[in-house]
Amino acid sequence: MTGSADTPLLDRVPEPAALRQLPRSELRQLADELRSEMISAVSVTGGHLGAGLGVVELTVALHYVFDTPTDRLIWDVGHQAYPHKILTGRRSRIRTLRQGGGLSGFTKRAESEYDPFGAAHSSTSISAGLGFAVARDLKGGSNNVVCVIGDGAMSAGMAYEAMNNAGARHERLIVILNDNDMSIAPPVGAMSAYLARLISSKEYRGIRKLGKRIASIFPRFMEERARRAEHYARGMAVGGTLFDELGFYYVGPIDGHNLEHLIPVLENVRDMKNGPVLIHVVTKKGKGYAPAEASADKYHGVVKFNVLTGEQSKSAAKGPSYTKVFAEALIAEAEKDERIVAITAAMPSGTGLDLFGKRFPNRCFDVGIAEQHGVTFAAGLAAEGMKPFAVIYSTFLQRAYDQVVHDVAIQRLPVRFSMDRAGLVGADGPTHAGSYDITYLATLPGFVVMAASDEVELTHMVATQAQISDRPSALRYPRGEGLGLERPKAGTPLEIGKGRIVREGSSIALLNLGARMQQCLLAADKLSAYGLSTTVADARFAKPLDHDLIRRLVREHEVLITIEEGAIGGFAAHVMQYLALEGLLDRGLKMRPLTLPDYFVDHDSPEKMYELAGLDAKSIVATALNALGREREAALGNIA
Repeated sequence: MTGSADTPLLDRVPEPAALRQLPRSELRQLADELRSEMISAVSVTGGHLGAGLGVVELTVALHYVFDTPTDRLIWDVGHQAYPHKILTGRRSRIRTLRQGGGLSGFTKRAESEYDPFGAAHSSTSISAGLGFAVARDLKGGSNNVVCVIGDGAMSAGMAYEAMNNAGARHERLIVILNDNDMSIAPPVGAMSAYLARLISSKEYRGIRKLGKRIASIFPRFMEERARRAEHYARGMAVGGTLFDELGFYYVGPIDGHNLEHLIPVLENVRDMKNGPVLIHVVTKKGKGYAPAEASADKYHGVVKFNVLTGEQSKSAAKGPSYTKVFAEALIAEAEKDERIVAITAAMPSGTGLDLFGKRFPNRCFDVGIAEQHGVTFAAGLAAEGMKPFAVIYSTFLQRAYDQVVHDVAIQRLPVRFSMDRAGLVGADGPTHAGSYDITYLATLPGFVVMAASDEVELTHMVATQAQISDRPSALRYPRGEGLGLERPKAGTPLEIGKGRIVREGSSIALLNLGARMQQCLLAADKLSAYGLSTTVADARFAKPLDHDLIRRLVREHEVLITIEEGAIGGFAAHVMQYLALEGLLDRGLKMRPLTLPDYFVDHDSPEKMYELAGLDAKSIVATALNALGREREAALGNIA
């Protein structure tokens, strides 16, 4: 098979089997076409750009050398999997990426046999890969298992736990460390490529094995010294002593964009028969697209953009993002109290702490992808009298739940959890949705749990957290822009456990927690067209509950509907338990809880996701009408 300028190679490679039929001399052209295709697709859909651009050559080489999908290729996080998707039968759908009904932005088992393991949170690939390798051996298989993990993901303890276990077990497993930040590697080039090929070759491994046999003839202390001498000599020549200590045979570093260097090493490692191997590959995020190379952070995740200029589309935002509002509110509090410090887990710009860090560089801490450490680090700060704000996405805080329970809640330490991306988050889908924090935090004794209904409330709640010094607290707020409301420069602390009435009515009571407030107000307007006067209340706190407010709503209304952007078992469950214990459910009250549904809501626009989840104004109106036995009106009415 030969390529030509008129026939793109990518058109002839619908799946990896066809890729493996190409002569090696054409792989450079294929990689260039793959990179162009990815840039074109992401410019239309938005998504994670820089990481994928950095692994184009590596992706081509892996599918060329290994017999995927029989050989298992496991990507960590999944940010870098777009080129992989294009090469594995999904090119025709790549412009549906992250769109409703389209391809996931991450690897997904249900999507393709080439995705053996789903990923969206980091540092899981080695653990999963070891599981695949052990299962293979138990079943008598012979396929390869290859895990690709970025250097950032290696900051998580889970990766080292997996390597420690894999090194001890000695299963045949290949781990590729994609070092795209030059944070580990010495300079790479022809000499390091030569050394990598040499130490991964069958001949070198044969000589090494012979040396071990000869050494075994000598007394044990001499054998051990010989082993250490070879081990450290190789470490001084090529690096990797840490990985060797964990039981991995280290190969590298090699240039991840040079196919002539990559492929021979991968072939050598593919043919190894024993033990785990780590290949250290150095790449550049954004490789091949100048705007992304120049600003790796800015082009890590992008919205739609102009391919020629790199300029990203700007939305017609009503106001600043909730993230920015939070950051500015926290800065305002820190100006007044030097004990306030902030912690992020590798997401300084995503959480707004880049702004805080510029203002207070000595009081802002990025612990890397290490949420467990970050939470206990915050607990230590709190125990010594500081006021730590652990600013972590709701979906990522799940990774540190044991630390939240044992190191914070049981000790009643005033760590302040600020959880961005609460609720449904759109294109990133269920792996990044902040669906469970109300449930898993409000169940803990002593916790204060609150949710902001708009940016003004968020400002006040940051001030409230700053004043809570006798117990842990949590504040949740959504992704996206606020309503454009005028807000104070600094918040005013709220009374703990007290909600507010936003609109007075007499028939229906809507008790909202969080950012569905505008939908509740819209529902109240629509219900008035049915002759139903509606009270809209902002609970503010899921814990402690405002018992006085709840009793008033129950006494004065026929229907009580709770609304929350969280899973079953959260705010509504606490309200219903209070009502049951007080005997208030025995008085003919019609209560209806609206929560996220008991299934994972797939990626789409946030508006469509909330409509599907039944948390939009139309669903609230229908719920109220059905509660009153007006099903016909609910079914036939134009509740637009």
